[in-house]
Amino acid sequence: MATLACFCGATCPSLPSSSSVQPRIRLLPRLRHVSLRTASRGRVSASSTPFSIPGFGKVGWHRREGNASILSFGATAGTGEERSDGATGGNGGDVSEKISAMLPLVVVATGVAALSYPATFSWVSKEYYAPALGGIMLSIGIKLSIDDFALAFQRPVPLSVGYIAQYALKPLLGLLIAKAFRMPSTFYAGFILTCCVAGAQLSSYASYLSKGDVALSILLTSSSTISSVVVTPLLTGLLIGSVVPVDGVAMSKSILQVVLLPVALGLLLNTYAKAVVNIIQPIMPFVAMICTALCIGSPLAINRSKILSSQGFHLLFPILTFHLVAFTIGYWFSKLPFWRQDEPVSRTISLCTGMQSSTLAGLLATQFLGSSSQAVPAACSVVIMAITGLSLASFWGNGSRIRDILHPSIPQTCADASS
Repeated sequence: MATLACFCGATCPSLPSSSSVQPRIRLLPRLRHVSLRTASRGRVSASSTPFSIPGFGKVGWHRREGNASILSFGATAGTGEERSDGATGGNGGDVSEKISAMLPLVVVATGVAALSYPATFSWVSKEYYAPALGGIMLSIGIKLSIDDFALAFQRPVPLSVGYIAQYALKPLLGLLIAKAFRMPSTFYAGFILTCCVAGAQLSSYASYLSKGDVALSILLTSSSTISSVVVTPLLTGLLIGSVVPVDGVAMSKSILQVVLLPVALGLLLNTYAKAVVNIIQPIMPFVAMICTALCIGSPLAINRSKILSSQGFHLLFPILTFHLVAFTIGYWFSKLPFWRQDEPVSRTISLCTGMQSSTLAGLLATQFLGSSSQAVPAACSVVIMAITGLSLASFWGNGSRIRDILHPSIPQTCADASS
């Protein structure tokens, strides 16, 4: 008798195992997570019969095939079959996904290189920050469609929970940590600004690794990025306006130019110029990787002496504390009785809360906070965020549960493997 793969990623004990079962994605009758585009266009819908979708894309629920590594994820490899969104799952997509998956390694390598050999990035002046960040945002925009935003209104509760955690709980947490650790004025304003920006693009990849809700992650990151034009200057002015003068109007214009316009351009290209997108999409992860390295490496290299000083070492612990607590708050906030979000959603909100667009914070700090040293917290945050966020995602993705830390004797069964 043929066996079905359970959503928990393990073989259900009530079903016999068989070596003939292909390691493809088997969707059970109640289909919960589907591709953004296929869900919104009605090409895949829940019904009373099982589905088998070869070449299933990155967005939605993914089963892990063996021990997934940081360099292999996404569609079923090597099928070359046409996906439901019209793209193919051939070698071009595989190369693009592998380049995207290398971003965490590039982040860490950039930090090490910038501090060990400052000349590697010290030539990058702040005039390059805006074009570099624009390249990152364009890589986000070409993955979006009008249907993606329509889908957001169909999931108001998880989207609202994540948004509140992103723009209400996290800024307050940053303010408390800055006060508790008595952060020096050299880094204070930049740290608070880092706590007030939108979610990071890397959180979507982390959500995939954690077996979370990747569709929600993309929607949450997109909505927080677009609304940052208004929300980030407002929060920054309220929290540090008495310490450092903040020109909220000028900051909004800057975010509009380097965030909203590239995202809108990518959205328009993806909607009306598919041929152009098919040409540039395979190289955009590589462009985003270079741009991210420039935005991280430059402030680290320029402020190397401050970072390696005693004040700099005192900065690392508050940033580490901020990210660890933000992950924790995001997870348990979504579990409150009046929200009661399921496990994939809670994991996604946790990762989106603890991972923010620190590259945007670094750009805004150099432009509006008067000193290049204020960009140091954002640069340090990118490295710490990548390490802690992907470590947490791997912990979840390997089948571990938070309750196992407290109760290691509880066996993981098919019924509660996702709890």
